[in-house]
Amino acid sequence: MSDSNSVEPKLDQATDVNASAITAEQVADYLKQHPDFFSGNEYLLEKLYVPHQRGSTVSLVERQTSLLREKNRELHDYLGDMLGVARENDIQFSKTKKMILALMDAETLDDVAVAIDESLCQDFNSDTTALVLFSEQREEQNNLRLLPRADAAAIDALLDQSQTRCGNLTELQNQFLFRDQAFRVKSAAAVPLVKGETLGILAIGSYDASYFQSNQGTLFLDYIGQALNRVVSPLLQGRKA
Repeated sequence: MSDSNSVEPKLDQATDVNASAITAEQVADYLKQHPDFFSGNEYLLEKLYVPHQRGSTVSLVERQTSLLREKNRELHDYLGDMLGVARENDIQFSKTKKMILALMDAETLDDVAVAIDESLCQDFNSDTTALVLFSEQREEQNNLRLLPRADAAAIDALLDQSQTRCGNLTELQNQFLFRDQAFRVKSAAAVPLVKGETLGILAIGSYDASYFQSNQGTLFLDYIGQALNRVVSPLLQGRKA
């Protein structure tokens, strides 16, 4: 028999005490661990509301649906971007393949210069090119120029680093490389050609000041330089024989 003076706690009071001890984080963790909780408690969905951005409220299911739709749109946009990049890479690969095959078929240095000029200007939207190679036997035709290394002092700074440079060249460098086109060239890329020794330089000019920028990547240009090194080197050696 219970003491008549004792006071039994009411059920709703005990519930309030226990509820106050449960934090929002604990509820969130529980729901994460039991994602199917609402499967047997569907009636709760009618009582749950999530604030809407416009101030009204929507049910949890509606909110989940909205979030899933938003994520689907984000994934769709991401996939579209990836497909766009893939298509662009495929186009770039085809253009590069065409250029490399043309270089492989080149039998003379003039063939090399023509192949480079056609590829870079027609396929890659540059405006002018200059292929300067070092040889004691002088020659000049189209965009190809052969001259002794000592006569290229104007571009020593471009050659000494043996690294591709993009952006603005000095007026003297511009004049030396592009000659009668120098006044139109607003940005350029200079690719030193080195294979054991400095073979020369490939210069690519654009009439657009923003086409070549100092902070752009040079992977593709370096690749062109490496391909040219392997084609040009034996042709230059053949001229010495």
